[in-house]
Amino acid sequence: MNILPGSLHVGYRFSRVHRFDPAQVSAFAHAAGDTNPLHHDAQAAAKSRFGRPIASGTHTTALLLGLAASHLSALAQVVGVRFSTELLRPVFADEEVRLEWEIVAIQAHPRNGYFLDLAGAMEGMEGDCRVRGRGRVLVWHDPNPSHAAPQHD
Repeated sequence: MNILPGSLHVGYRFSRVHRFDPAQVSAFAHAAGDTNPLHHDAQAAAKSRFGRPIASGTHTTALLLGLAASHLSALAQVVGVRFSTELLRPVFADEEVRLEWEIVAIQAHPRNGYFLDLAGAMEGMEGDCRVRGRGRVLVWHDPNPSHAAPQHD
């Protein structure tokens, strides 16, 4: 039976706020193998076009994708299928941002579940878009969690 889990529907939105701090930004960049001084060195970043340290694109996009996975997995079984992001403006290492996703389309999966197409963004608290994302996830209701996840098409 192919039942759309939870209250998911086109127009469904979910969001959260995240506060960056310089230590977190530096640690994440190092963990991701990003040694760009813009993420670690306040003096070098002060001389850059940004004037102060910025979060890595890897960090900002990971938080955006992580929100999709965390929120949707509380409602259904979920796996990511594809994501793309655009890094539009810097995210500073000492600021608060809002992350949000919206379901923009739903398509039944031929074997079980639904593809959800998502549009998302990371915005500064003033509402300016810093990172824009698009994604597709596969969700399904599995009454017997011991069964394997459906295959992607």
